[in-house]
Amino acid sequence: MSNHLPEVFQRCERENRAALVGYLTAGDPNVQTSERLMLTLAEQVDILEIGMPFSDPAADGPTIQAASERALTAGAHIDDVFAIAKRVRQAKPEIGIVLMGYANVPYTMGFELFASKAKQSGVDGVLLVDIPAEESGICAEAFKSQNLSQIMLLAPTSTEERIKLAVNIAEGFIYYVSLAGITGAEMGEVAKIKEKLSLIRQYTKLPICVGFGVKTPKQAESIALFADGVVVGSHFVSQITSNIDDRDAMLSSLSSTASAMAEVMKRQG
Repeated sequence: MSNHLPEVFQRCERENRAALVGYLTAGDPNVQTSERLMLTLAEQVDILEIGMPFSDPAADGPTIQAASERALTAGAHIDDVFAIAKRVRQAKPEIGIVLMGYANVPYTMGFELFASKAKQSGVDGVLLVDIPAEESGICAEAFKSQNLSQIMLLAPTSTEERIKLAVNIAEGFIYYVSLAGITGAEMGEVAKIKEKLSLIRQYTKLPICVGFGVKTPKQAESIALFADGVVVGSHFVSQITSNIDDRDAMLSSLSSTASAMAEVMKRQG
């Protein structure tokens, strides 16, 4: 029942670097290849975000929407998500593993059963992007019973009142959305992101990870200087799209892209 997220951030702090959080959609482009891709990404990141494919991923841009469509077309099921998480946990015992997606999936299964299966698979936390802080009680008890961190989103539009509400519920880390838009759009202005993180830190000691729109090592490096973690999603998923007919090239491209991102997590001084 251990939760690896606190250890991950403590380790990164000791090493004077930000955590690299990498996202891929489970089952994309098919379940077998997806497992290989997840294991490849897990070699480079501190926390692996495993996306639960869903038919209407409203918060995601075209890259991750297409990934969900490919996964569902290939027959990916929530049990495949758990199986992939379990395989990653076996291969990388020290890594953080987070399931990310939409509430429809665990709601349909039942939050208690979902939480139990997630924990048995080695998952540390869950981020449901369409459950706001006000509605978080719908799954809070089920997650707490399995020692799963309930990760909350904050955004540039979050008021101080909403920040206070979210941080009182959140566990594991805060996911700060760098822009008021969908995944894969252009990253928000660095100075404004830094200013907002300073405000959030007045109300919580939880680590804060910044995501949405981080596409280049230079962007990641600029965020790593002041955030506790940097989330890269669409950029990693695009390595699948760019090499959709060549699995070896897909794996190689993902590995080298993730390695380049990992390199810039180290802070200077």
